Amino acid sequence: MILSLLIPANFALAQDAAVDPSVAPPPHAHASRLKHILVIGQTKGYEHDSIPDAMVAIYNMGHDSGLWDATLRTDTELITKKDLGGRNTKNLDYFDALIFVSTTGELDLDDNQKKDMLSFIKEDGKGFVGVHAALDTNYKWPEYGEMIGGWFDQHPWATFNAPIVNEDPGFPAVRHFPQAFVKYDEIYQDKEWSRDKVNVLLSLDPKKLNYENPRVHRTDHDFAVAWSKMYGKGRVFYSTLGHTQESWSDPDIRKMYFEAIKWALGMTEGSTASHPRP
Repeated sequence: MILSLLIPANFALAQDAAVDPSVAPPPHAHASRLKHILVIGQTKGYEHDSIPDAMVAIYNMGHDSGLWDATLRTDTELITKKDLGGRNTKNLDYFDALIFVSTTGELDLDDNQKKDMLSFIKEDGKGFVGVHAALDTNYKWPEYGEMIGGWFDQHPWATFNAPIVNEDPGFPAVRHFPQAFVKYDEIYQDKEWSRDKVNVLLSLDPKKLNYENPRVHRTDHDFAVAWSKMYGKGRVFYSTLGHTQESWSDPDIRKMYFEAIKWALGMTEGSTASHPRP
């Protein structure tokens, strides 16, 4: 009793304030374990000038937010579950998500690496994010096309002011976009792709396109700009946005990929259910 009377009144008030549930905790007070992502920028075909910009942006997103660290590679050595020995290297068992940044062509992956990469997503439930030319990759590997959702089939309008429709404004990666907007970028046409197998997030407005271009192959005039899907237990996000170097200075594009990575890592929730065209 005597000791309690000697406690300063301001100390008691400070203690009360510290546990006040109405006061927000300090930043990162309850931060979860730092996530680890592997960013691959290998090219075996066309090489985009924007690859370094994209890789640096993804690294900085994790560093500045404190949500993940990023290992940046232009080779595929770490896409394996094999023990790589005592060289201070990591394998897929270390990472929580894999990001392909405008990769092109047939990547340097042997059959065991391909098997490990698919199981990393499908069985282990890890995330995958494909940036732009990730769709222009691994044409001779059918399971890759199944995982990501399809393949590149030209870009009929090259880089242009693309009229885009937001089909799923509730999804965290596109929530900040208006219902209709324009972005100057290179939009891919997809083959072996169907909206029945993905959740289309963004698409081109079919009423505002020129179909006289002979490179337009899709008779349904359905051109997805971004989608989400599941591959087994793993979350997959893809967007054709990010072709230009300037796009990686665009706050809208940076936020889209930031939120897409968070979603792929399981930090947020968003639909992967397919829906009809609006």
